[in-house]
Amino acid sequence: MSKLDRLDIKQLRVFQALIREENASKAANQLGLTQQAVSEHLKKLREVFDDRLFVRKTNGFVPTTFAQELSIGVDRLLIDFNLLLSKTNFVPEKANGTFVIAATDYAQQIILPSLIAKLREQAPKLKLIVRDFEIDNLQELMESGKVNLAIAFPDYIPDSYKVIKLFEENHVCVTSPHSSIAQTTPSLEEVASYPTIIASPSRPNFKGSIDEWFGKFGLKRNVVVSAPCFSIVPMYLNTTDSIAFLPSRAIEGLNLVKLPMEQSPESFDVIAAWHPRYNDDPLQKWVTSLLEID
Repeated sequence: MSKLDRLDIKQLRVFQALIREENASKAANQLGLTQQAVSEHLKKLREVFDDRLFVRKTNGFVPTTFAQELSIGVDRLLIDFNLLLSKTNFVPEKANGTFVIAATDYAQQIILPSLIAKLREQAPKLKLIVRDFEIDNLQELMESGKVNLAIAFPDYIPDSYKVIKLFEENHVCVTSPHSSIAQTTPSLEEVASYPTIIASPSRPNFKGSIDEWFGKFGLKRNVVVSAPCFSIVPMYLNTTDSIAFLPSRAIEGLNLVKLPMEQSPESFDVIAAWHPRYNDDPLQKWVTSLLEID
């Protein structure tokens, strides 16, 4: 019997789930199988490909180098099978499996609530994983199929990926209404001198996304607090005499005061992106069609 005769689609789906979850129990839950069944499929896969594929660690598995390379081809095969079996019109109600979205803290606040609501309503069998945006690992995660869709900013995305612009955003300078700064009309030099809180979700440091803009005027900001996410910054503002530059949509409805600025930082795009292998995937096309584009 040839290796091809010993391989079936269910085994490939188990392999894909293990690559994504790196845990037999989670993979079994995702596929609606028992953990024993997943182990049996993995055993057959190891025999067919003559490789361990996964090495045990404390709380799951780590794919071998061969398995990581193999996952790219397996993803492509499963997409092609779905295309072969799908009808002309994609039916969201029948969509199942797991869809993984990597999103910045900002995107999780502003974009995902409405997207998830639509997905849950129209594709109730589809399971969603939302994970933090890891700029240093993004390409590896998308290459291996562990992330289907990334929602972030253009500078974070490889040039070879498919990208759609969702909308344009801009930073505004804000402070607490209780701050001594709240009633001022500061110069740009004064703004730079004020104690500043930044959000640095990708790498913990004191460099913010608009430092370069201040640098054009020969100014350096007085950054005193670096937070891991945008959502916590308003709380810090309300307990300190400080300012922050936050995306305008992220402060809607919050008890913050916008400071008037002589000049404002350049606007920036918010985008969605995915690996080219998913360009023809019906599920991918449908999910991205639900994103509101302004």
